[in-house]
Amino acid sequence: MSHHGLWEAHTGMGAFVIRPRDRAYDTILRGAHDAFCRDLDRLAAAAAAGKGRAAHVREGWENFKDLFGLHQELTGRVLGPRVERAVGDRRAERGVLAVLRADNDRIGPLIGRVDTALEDGRDLPSAVRELRAALEAHLRHEATGVLPLAESVLAAEEWEAFAVEAGRRCEARTPTFVPWVVDGIPPIERSRFLAALPAPLRDLNRVTWEPRYRKRRLWSG
Repeated sequence: MSHHGLWEAHTGMGAFVIRPRDRAYDTILRGAHDAFCRDLDRLAAAAAAGKGRAAHVREGWENFKDLFGLHQELTGRVLGPRVERAVGDRRAERGVLAVLRADNDRIGPLIGRVDTALEDGRDLPSAVRELRAALEAHLRHEATGVLPLAESVLAAEEWEAFAVEAGRRCEARTPTFVPWVVDGIPPIERSRFLAALPAPLRDLNRVTWEPRYRKRRLWSG
């Protein structure tokens, strides 16, 4: 079966979206959140060591930006409008969504500040610290506010529509996303994350995705 056929059969990333209350969904989400924070910790360590401009660090940063951009696209442009329609004019619920938008508005310029610091070599540690703090707050707001709200207001067909759209947008990045999440995490957490994937995706990761990802040597040179 082709990679595309596997995607269609198992719905790839979308499989984790249409059942928001099951343990697999929580495991995948938590894994992604932890990986975003881990990457910024690696960037902070490189900055502290004066290696922020090294090629392998820059490649790790570009990979972070790509995957975080996809994350923001899914939550802000795909999920957010569905939740907004569902809550209507209820002020409290709309306030939860406003927090998500404010987070995204804040994080974009902070990512730009890190880009600038990587180019000119100035003030990189403080730029990374500020971004790390904003990211942690954003992920907390998402996990404790936006996603529980979405679970409470979206009908099953809305989750399924979200899954279809998420799967379409995520397909090209799944071969990077899976090995990226498990990069360097403790064995128990690695096993838990991989067990949440459909078996064919686990096999693809073991045989193809993870070996290819490791050859890139992101962050470590």
